Amino acid sequence: MKRTTVFSLVHEQSAFMTAIMALLNFLAVMALGIAISIGTGVARWNSQWDLFATVQVTNQNNEPSVRKILSDNKSKIETMREVSTDEMKNLMRPWISGGGALQNYLPKMWEVKFKTESDLESVSNAISKQARILTHADALDAPMSAGWKMILIAGLILAMTLGTIAICVSYIARNTAMLHKRELEILNQVGATDSFIAHQMQIIVTKICIVAGTVGFIVATPVLLLVLSSAHAARVGLLAMLAINGGGWVCLAVLPVLIMIFAIWMTRRTTLKILQNE
Repeated sequence: MKRTTVFSLVHEQSAFMTAIMALLNFLAVMALGIAISIGTGVARWNSQWDLFATVQVTNQNNEPSVRKILSDNKSKIETMREVSTDEMKNLMRPWISGGGALQNYLPKMWEVKFKTESDLESVSNAISKQARILTHADALDAPMSAGWKMILIAGLILAMTLGTIAICVSYIARNTAMLHKRELEILNQVGATDSFIAHQMQIIVTKICIVAGTVGFIVATPVLLLVLSSAHAARVGLLAMLAINGGGWVCLAVLPVLIMIFAIWMTRRTTLKILQNE
């Protein structure tokens, strides 16, 4: 036999709270989705460049010894490419002018990819006195730092959204108790327990959260896909690395469910507190 609630929200109030909760679910999914995509991008970026390094020889007298060290450690190197003078001129031309004199100030450079991090460290120690070795991960520390800051901001937005949800749920419970004060008095007179009344409130909030969570997730999904598509189309640095894997989408799908559980718990806590203070 179907059990109905003893009381419910009026239509306008129910529609308003469903819309607010749907918006908050949308913001929560967006914030978590952006945090996951940036985190994936940072991890990919880091793993991509961890084994790459640039060897720079500024003193021409050290060039033969540097070449020998690199040659002796070929077993530790996966790929190595010497940067030509013309390439370096093209790179430096926007900042330095001077025609043929420019060549006298350019260092000798190699781009090297090592097989393991220990290989990179070993060669770096051997070559450090004759040349400067700079890992690509260290050189790109600034965009990596910016990525972690963006993750922190997205996490802060998610936390603020969850806090707003708690406030909204508390408002639902308090406002419903005020609107149905007479019904609550009658329920108390016939022996209804506080737990029974709180359960009634939980049913109301559950219905709102199911609709709101579904709408919020469905609307957020294409927006996240659009953001990722735009980032990949830019083909620039960290943006091109942003992604949400299968596990990330599972987390996003589970988030509205966790928000619903949180809202149900918050409803019971708030309702019991109101009833005990009456």
